[in-house]
Amino acid sequence: MNEWTREEPIIYTPRLELHHICSLDLIELFEDPENLSIYEDKPFRNTHRELMDNKGPLGWRVPQVKIDPALNKWFVRWIVLKESSEIIGSTSFHGAPDESGMIEIGLGINQKFQIRGFAKEALLGMWRWVLESPEVNTLRYTVSPANGPSISVIRYFGFTLKGQQIDEEDGPEDIYEMSRSAFQAKKFE
Repeated sequence: MNEWTREEPIIYTPRLELHHICSLDLIELFEDPENLSIYEDKPFRNTHRELMDNKGPLGWRVPQVKIDPALNKWFVRWIVLKESSEIIGSTSFHGAPDESGMIEIGLGINQKFQIRGFAKEALLGMWRWVLESPEVNTLRYTVSPANGPSISVIRYFGFTLKGQQIDEEDGPEDIYEMSRSAFQAKKFE
């Protein structure tokens, strides 16, 4: 297996499986979303067309992966509901940890599956996984100040509001962070 076809191990949570998308499939999904070959021999279905009709983070991640496929380790995972084996969203870090060890995450849950705790569960799984990497020191989550549900999720975890930034695509975003040690000291279910 090479960097183009390598998939990171599945992250398991009580109700979800977070399946990594290999570099070749990520590029195919972005360039030809109707090509269903990327789902062959997979234990899940994309009945809700996640990242097919709305490309989400693919416009940023695919150019990075084309330059350096090793970066894909940090990128897009399908959020798969165990009970039905259907993709209900996706999550991705924005890149590898920076020089200070900060790593930022984003996620999207299909509207039909929101307000059921899946975002919290997926984030918890991703953060626990990434903290296995010793170079990660700070977890970051940015969110529009108008996105009440996402703000509730990040407050549940106890992240601290650090400031605001202007995103070229999304406009103003609040920046929430938590240190590695603070996150590991908390008890989450």
